Amino acid sequence: MKKIALVTGATSGIGEATALGLAKAGYDLIITGRRDALLSELKERIEKIDECKVLTLCFDVRIEQEVNNHLQSLPEEWSKIDLLVNNAGLAVGLSPVNDGVIDDWERMIDTNIKGLLYVTRALVPHMISNGKGHIINIGSIAGKSVYPNGNVYCATKYAVDALSKGMSMDLVNHNIKVSQVCPGAVETEFSIVRFKGDKERADNVYKGFQPLSATDVADAIVFIATAPDHVNISDMVIMPKAQASPVQIYKKL
Repeated sequence: MKKIALVTGATSGIGEATALGLAKAGYDLIITGRRDALLSELKERIEKIDECKVLTLCFDVRIEQEVNNHLQSLPEEWSKIDLLVNNAGLAVGLSPVNDGVIDDWERMIDTNIKGLLYVTRALVPHMISNGKGHIINIGSIAGKSVYPNGNVYCATKYAVDALSKGMSMDLVNHNIKVSQVCPGAVETEFSIVRFKGDKERADNVYKGFQPLSATDVADAIVFIATAPDHVNISDMVIMPKAQASPVQIYKKL
């Protein structure tokens, strides 16, 4: 029987690439996100890979009732989830705390922390009942070192770091592995979302060096997911060669 992986935030970027990578590694997929049309397109692409089965669930991880409605009533054939990839997350705005936009703060806190918790809380009891499981949380180097104007985003990713460590302690006796992947600069929709659709400003973030691609990060996630059962890669930091820290990138401009 094929293993089942659930990937949140699968409509683009790291989530999309991870879903495709896990399908190639032999998983059947539950893919979630807020954009139904993109989920349907991804489903078609995945189903062409080695007869993979795909279930799409369109909901917002920020809304607890939506999470529970979808994840606590899974069809029987999809209920034994082996792998959860908590990928859904975002950065919004880049302002000092004194100029912070409260709505931006709430979107980041609700998605990056509370959304991760809602999904995990809904699925972990099933993993415990199944006697096994693996959770991979997508953190960030912003959860390892803060940077100017990144205040609340960094705080949410520090929370993911702490939650990953805490989950590992809580779940180790249930035969559940917990891992974290912390990427540096990755060229996805990340900066477009952060700058609220300002594509020119977003493009400038990645000029002068080669950032990571979503596939680079997905390859790392698949590597962690397919490690031998007795091996847990608990924390991985992955950055482009040109990046030494959140604020130090060597650019050839």
